[in-house]
Amino acid sequence: MKASIPVSILNFLKDLKKNNNREWFTEHKERYLTEHENMIIFSEALLKALQKTDRIETPSGKKSLFRIYRDTRFSHDKTPYKTSVGGGFKRATKLLRGGYYFHIEPGNSYVAGGFFGPNTEDMMRIRIDIDHHYEEWRKILKQKKFLQTFEKLEGECLKTAPKGYTNDHPAIDLLRHKQFILKRSFTDKEVLDSTFLDTVILSYQNMRPFFDYMSQVLTSDSNGVPLV
Repeated sequence: MKASIPVSILNFLKDLKKNNNREWFTEHKERYLTEHENMIIFSEALLKALQKTDRIETPSGKKSLFRIYRDTRFSHDKTPYKTSVGGGFKRATKLLRGGYYFHIEPGNSYVAGGFFGPNTEDMMRIRIDIDHHYEEWRKILKQKKFLQTFEKLEGECLKTAPKGYTNDHPAIDLLRHKQFILKRSFTDKEVLDSTFLDTVILSYQNMRPFFDYMSQVLTSDSNGVPLV
C-alpha cells in the first residue's frame, strides 16, 4: 500500500490549533504519537524515492521530520506546539546544493525547495552569474514543467537594486532576490488524495534543473573553475 497522508493527521492539527497548551497535548499524547508514526512512514517513502534520482545526506525519513515543540524563548507567540508537521531533505556533498522541504497544515500545505539564506559569498556568486548569464536563468524558469509546477521563483527581495547594479538591468527582477525558493501549494483535498506522494516526488524532480544549475554556480568561480 502506497504511503499517504491520512485525514487523522489534519484533524489532529486542527484540534491542536484550538487547544495549544501542554495539558491538552499531554492528554492526547498517544494520538500525537500515532500521527507521528504516520508521518515517518510518509517521509521514509519520500526519502526512498529521492534516493533513486539524487544523493541525499539526510539518513532517514524519521530524521527528516521537524520537532513539534516550538522554541518560544525569543518569540511573542508563547504557544508551545507547532500546528503543522513537516520535514526536509539535504542533498549530499558540497557539490550538490539545494534542499527539499514539505509542510503539512490544514489549509496551508506545500512543498518547497531552494536557497533560503545564501551567505554573502554565495549571494555574490549568484548575482555575478545572473549578471552574465541571465538568459540561462530565464530559460530554466520558463520551462514548461517549471511553470506548471511552481509558476515563478519566490523568496524575499530587495526593494531596490543591489549595490553595483542599476534598476534598468535587464534581469533586475532576479538580481533583487535575497532568497531563491520554489514552492507548490496544495489543498487539503489534494493532500489526502492517494496520489499525493507521487505528486510531491514529481514536484521535487521538477526542482532539479534549477538545483543542478545553482550547484554549478555555487561551486565554481566566474571562469568556471571549481571551488570545492
